[in-house]
Amino acid sequence: MDSDSYSQNQLEDLCRRMIVFDSGDPKRIQHFLKVHSFARIIGMGEELDEASLFILEAAAYTHDIGVRPAEEKYGRCDGKLQEQEGPIVAQQILSELGFENYMIDRICFLIGHHHTYDNIDGLDYQILIEADFLVNLYEENESAQSRQKVYQKLFRTETGKEIFRQMFGGQEE
Repeated sequence: MDSDSYSQNQLEDLCRRMIVFDSGDPKRIQHFLKVHSFARIIGMGEELDEASLFILEAAAYTHDIGVRPAEEKYGRCDGKLQEQEGPIVAQQILSELGFENYMIDRICFLIGHHHTYDNIDGLDYQILIEADFLVNLYEENESAQSRQKVYQKLFRTETGKEIFRQMFGGQEE
């Protein structure tokens, strides 16, 4: 596979597409942009290969794509409904943007499991969860005790742990 398969333009197109998808909801747009930034930083710090980093970045942009469809169908958007509804919408957008099938499969898997914290399958999955929590813990103004529990239970990468400690301070291994 040539490096054009991991096109920065494709990621930029996806980002713009997600901004349109979440049009009128600045909080949701800001959320996925922040999750993407942390995912990229952690992925680079953990030395993900080029394909895995590309998949991770695409998944970070799209991880909450199931929120709106879940709200429209069920009037709520809990994590399980996001996981259920997100891959369907993401698959269509990713296909339209020319993502390769194996990438679409993995991105949709990550979207469909990003609120499932057992049996984490792969470094890209681990990093997406850590990046999402870095943003959610701040946005939801979680207590120090809640943050500490999440840190101890879910953070595994050295880069993610370091960012967590720098953001929230005082967390011990």
